Amino acid sequence: MNVPEQSSPGASKSPVSPLVIREAIPADVPEMLTFIRELAAYEREPESAIATAEDLLRDGFGPRPVFQCLIAEWEGEPAAMALYFSFYSTWRGNAGIHLEDLFVRPRFRRKGIAKALFARLAAITLERGDRFQWHVLDWNQMAIDFYEQMGAHMLKEWRIMRIDGDALRKLAEQVGGTSSVPAR
Repeated sequence: MNVPEQSSPGASKSPVSPLVIREAIPADVPEMLTFIRELAAYEREPESAIATAEDLLRDGFGPRPVFQCLIAEWEGEPAAMALYFSFYSTWRGNAGIHLEDLFVRPRFRRKGIAKALFARLAAITLERGDRFQWHVLDWNQMAIDFYEQMGAHMLKEWRIMRIDGDALRKLAEQVGGTSSVPAR
């Protein structure tokens, strides 16, 4: 779905479409938190969504932003969010986009919003590099089918590794003489 540019920076709207996709601004942070919590509930982990407004303001809109976010509005109402960040592939010598969260509220599904967000993210990816990737839960077959219809393929040979919490602090303390690493 190609959504032509609108006059305001970062926003797009088709003359006949009720859909507007725009870059998030700091005033969107409360709605972004709501989207994040709704997604966590959908993914069966509501207690894991502990981000605060301060976290999002610091990390998305501070002096060194580490993520960007698109907000999709349907007839002026917040309908979806896509939060993403850049990464770099040393093998390919090129950058790409990692989609951290995509969530379309249930009442706005089946309107082409997710596809429009993916098209916008694909265009952003091509401006920066050549790879667009994300994670999907193995039980979310509806999402997997949707992604495959758009041309995505599953990387079955790769597994996600993670160090966090106490294990991360203990590992960081091993740095030459560092006796205390602040908890965040």
